[in-house]
This record gives sequence, C-alpha cells and structure tokens, in this order.
Amino acid sequence: MTEGWTIRKPTAVLVLADGTVIDGFGLGATGAIEGEVCFNTALTGYQEILTDPSYARQIVTFTFPHIGNVGANDEDQEDLVPANATGAVGAIFRADVSEPSNYRSSGHLNAWLKDRGVIALSGVDTRALTALIREKGAVNAVIAHEPDGQFDIDALKARAAAWSGLVGLDLAKEAAGSEAVIWDEKPWVWNAGYASEAEPRYTIVAIDYGTKRNILRRMAGEGARVILVPPTTSAEDILAHNPDGVFLSNGPGDPAATGDYAVPTIKTLIEKDVPVFGICLGHQMLALALGAQTEKMHQGHHGANHPVKDFTTGKVEIVSMNHGFAVAADSLPEGVEETHRSLFDGSNCGLRLTGKPVFSVQHHPEASPGPQDSHYLFDRFFRMIDEHKGRKAAA
Repeated sequence: MTEGWTIRKPTAVLVLADGTVIDGFGLGATGAIEGEVCFNTALTGYQEILTDPSYARQIVTFTFPHIGNVGANDEDQEDLVPANATGAVGAIFRADVSEPSNYRSSGHLNAWLKDRGVIALSGVDTRALTALIREKGAVNAVIAHEPDGQFDIDALKARAAAWSGLVGLDLAKEAAGSEAVIWDEKPWVWNAGYASEAEPRYTIVAIDYGTKRNILRRMAGEGARVILVPPTTSAEDILAHNPDGVFLSNGPGDPAATGDYAVPTIKTLIEKDVPVFGICLGHQMLALALGAQTEKMHQGHHGANHPVKDFTTGKVEIVSMNHGFAVAADSLPEGVEETHRSLFDGSNCGLRLTGKPVFSVQHHPEASPGPQDSHYLFDRFFRMIDEHKGRKAAA
C-alpha cells in the first residue's frame, strides 16, 4: 500500500517588528532571541561569518542556498574565545543543512550551531527575505526555535516590536576580551595549520573592539608581536607598551556609542604621533576621532564580492564587507582624505590623515572569507611604520 505524503511541521519562526511571521524548520539552539536581520551574499565561509564578532546581535540570512556541506571545525572560527559565542545570534537558510563532505570537517553544522547557542531556521524563501530587506532596510526581529512547534506568536510580535535595535548600542565591551593578551599566531597554511611568529620585528598594540583572528594572524605574518588590549584601555597604558603602531579593530554595534570612550584615546594616540591603522569599526572610530560623523546604513554591506576603488593606486579590488554603519563621506573635515570608496553605492570605505601615519579602511583586508585583493594594506601599515621610524622596510 502506498503511504501518504508526510507533511513537516514548522518548528521555528522569524517574527519581524512589523508583525510579519515567517515559518521554517529549526536547527541549532532552541529558545528565542532578538536581532537585526541582514543578508550576506558570500558563497563560502559560513563558519567564519557566523563567528565574526561584528555580527553580534544580528541574524544572518544567507543568500547562497546550500549551507553545511563543509561541516564545522575548530580552525575556521573568528572570535577569540569560542566559548563566549560572540557573533551572530541567528542564521537563516534556504535549504536543509546538508551533511558535511569536506576533509577538514570535524562535525555537523547543526551540532555546531547548537553548541554555540545560535538559533537557525531553514526552509525559508531567502530571495524574498533579501528583497524585503533591500526595500525596507535591515529589520528588527525575533528568531525562535521549539522542537514541538508551539509558539506564542503575539508575545514574539510584541518582543520584536519592542527591541530598540542596534542604533545607540555599544557592543564592543561585550565582544572584546577583558584582559591584555599576546598574539603571535600566523596565517593558516594548507595541511600545516598555524605557526607562531618566533622573531617579531614590530610591536603592535591592537585595541580590541571585537577583533577577528585572521586580522591578528595577518599582522603576525608581517612580523608583528601583537598585544591585544580591551576597548577601554587608556592611551597612557597603550603607550606604556612602547608600540611601533596601534591597530583599531573591527567590532559590532553603533560606532557613535562606542566612540564615547574610544575617541578620546584615539585622539591622544594621534597627538603622540603614533602610527594608526583601523579596520571596520576601527575605521569608524578613527573617523569620529578626526571630526567626521557616522550614520546607519539602509541595509548595510555584508558579503565577499564588493568592489571598492583605492584612489591611492587607481585600482579596484574585490573585498569582504560586514558593516551596518558607515562614515558619512561628506563629513570628512579638511586634512582628512578619502582613500577608498564603494562602487556599489558610493559610500566611504577608507581615509587617511594628511601628514600623519594614520589611515583606515571599512572593508576586511584579511579576507576571510573572500579574495586576497586587499592584503597589501597590511604591508602598507608596516612600511608606514618603517618610514616613520626612519628605518629600511623588511623585504
């Protein structure tokens, strides 16, 4: 006898702040949590994306439909303390998570999501959700997963509508470490893993607003001993390390909120003529310290296929992006030059201070995930340090 069709019961929901309810099938952790829904257009690197601290309090919609075939492993995590699970709070997939089929996999993505406390939802028309975000902008929502499929939808709607969102929210203190640590791990090498920098040429103090591992690895690969300090560390304590340069890291939240305590420190470092390099939130912090302003973007930039022009070389590079706030290009004061610009929407993606060894970019030149078009920026930082110190650059 032929059996009838088996109808799957939804076990997860995404409830938007406007009351829209999207059903799907739950994965990962159970429960419910608020977050801002964005979309990421990268084709690879889902584990790096979900563990990027810049995604704190965000729910990532993956436009690529097939997620999970690489599985999960311990080498592709971007947050410094995986046990703290700093990164995306939710994930949305088109298709069911597939079985891992990669030699580097050490486990199933579903189990990894559960261990990290990430709530995920599959079976969603991600193209329609992406189109909604493009029309209305990044939306506040609650994502919920219960194996029995029982939800108090009215309560979830009220919870989504009541959440204030990312504007005005300082998340750097949550994403960053609380103590100074030394980093010497260099970039990953195929079939060899990670090595340490045994003979550092530079001392770099990195202010941790929620940094990614691969940024620190790129600097160690350039010959740096990196001293990672908490975001509230004073300029005096930073200068006590006698750094060759200071790095301002990426991180989550509203830059204006983090700037309340970060900007005075950065201003002092610039006044002391210390070479400074910023990425992502660090770029926004530097812009605020120089007198510019930041603004919330309509939908943000999230992906590994963004074209950016470097006006200092005339070249166009394809970069990785992850930000929902941007530096207002028309707010750059005299003496601050725009060095990079998005060719998608014309938003600012880089700046430098005239006459000072100070610059920053909005995108992620460590490129994980993404191509390696922007690795030159790390070389530019260390050559700038050598020039500032009047010594010959390393080969």
